[in-house]
Amino acid sequence: MTTTTRPRRCGSSKASEAVGERRYEPRGFPRQVLDSGQSLLVIFAGVLLIASVAQTAAAGPRDVRDAIAFGALIAFGELLRLSLPGDRESAPIATAGALAYAMLIQVGNHPARHTAQQVIAVTAIGMIVGALPHLAVGRPARLSGMAARLLAVACAAGVFRPLASNPEIGRHWWLALPVMASLVALAWLVEAVIEALIRTDALRARFGVALVDEMRVQLPLGTAVGASALLIAFAAEVMGLAAVAMFTAPLLVTQVAYRRYAGIRATYLQTVRALARVTEIGGYVETGHSARVSRLAVSIGRELGMAEPELLELEYAALMHDIGQLSLRDPIPGGATVLVVRDEQRRIAEYGAEVIQQAKVLDSVAEIVRRQSDPYRPGAGSTAANGGRGRGRGNEPPLSSRIIRAANAFDDLVGTSVEPSRAAAAVERLRLDTAGEYDPQVVDALGRLVSRRSVLGP
Repeated sequence: MTTTTRPRRCGSSKASEAVGERRYEPRGFPRQVLDSGQSLLVIFAGVLLIASVAQTAAAGPRDVRDAIAFGALIAFGELLRLSLPGDRESAPIATAGALAYAMLIQVGNHPARHTAQQVIAVTAIGMIVGALPHLAVGRPARLSGMAARLLAVACAAGVFRPLASNPEIGRHWWLALPVMASLVALAWLVEAVIEALIRTDALRARFGVALVDEMRVQLPLGTAVGASALLIAFAAEVMGLAAVAMFTAPLLVTQVAYRRYAGIRATYLQTVRALARVTEIGGYVETGHSARVSRLAVSIGRELGMAEPELLELEYAALMHDIGQLSLRDPIPGGATVLVVRDEQRRIAEYGAEVIQQAKVLDSVAEIVRRQSDPYRPGAGSTAANGGRGRGRGNEPPLSSRIIRAANAFDDLVGTSVEPSRAAAAVERLRLDTAGEYDPQVVDALGRLVSRRSVLGP
């Protein structure tokens, strides 16, 4: 919804059709090209790998049978790596196996004599072997994620391997357990911090927000990984290498459950995208409009420091922000709701919210869509006395609603244009609004994105 006049789009109809046919993807990490920060991380991990392999080879590998068993487990876990929300990938089984190998005290009747350098070498080689099938079928290597996991394991191994030779640690499990648990937590924290730094650089997010999001996503699975690593390390003293297979099974079941959750989440997003396309196919809005508004809204939300769950709701709402126009007998020319009175704008927003509420699981998204027709200032446009069915109409609209309102108006003015001057003029027009239509902090965030040319293009 918007109260800004919608001019004619630039470009041919063929260009518009090409935009519409292109599958919309949220902006995230480049799948094949590493930026400078990720490149440095991968280079550092590569140097660490070369140094560890060289030192292990010079000193002679120890307990080769154990190294092969854990290396195979790491490779198997990397082969079965898991997709997590937010374009993340994790390898729970590989990480658990690597941490267990780093904290082995005894395997059967013989003490574990391998060094921290050997742990790093076995972990890295196992990861590379497990990643080869992904590369063979055209999937990305995800080198930055592998490097983060390797550095986390290296931290745990570097601290624990010198302690493993201490007789007191080997004889008394109650002394070893708190040390091992602390190192598991340290490894998890190191990986979370590295991943948060990568996301901060790649997505221009705030580090504090990115770290909280990373810890929130990784904590449940990280707890299972840590518990499995400790169980394998302790059970290997009694069961030998059989513990590797036995205590990996529960983690495999957990990974299957996470994979199903990821599938359900992906299905939700595909359904929302399909629903958003209905307004375009019906001629109610221009082709590609919903995807562009959604992409822009998420960028603004990230610029303002919104957490990942809020960004997901914002993405859903922005994709479906025009769904209420299906209630119209005749489409508004160009989809510009400025051609209808404000009460009709609110009715369209209410209808869109009711459609979304039919899903029974998107009530918060429905509220965002319902409030998008409200101006920023409650007093503007008689929002407090509209008599509508929306909740809290006399209050300031939610931040997500304000973002969608500004993003929609910006796309109305700019469309698929890549001209910086036109984008800057559109931002200035929203900034100079005197009727209380747009949130100044949202417009300022949009201006910063435009100045970095982060939102130009289809």
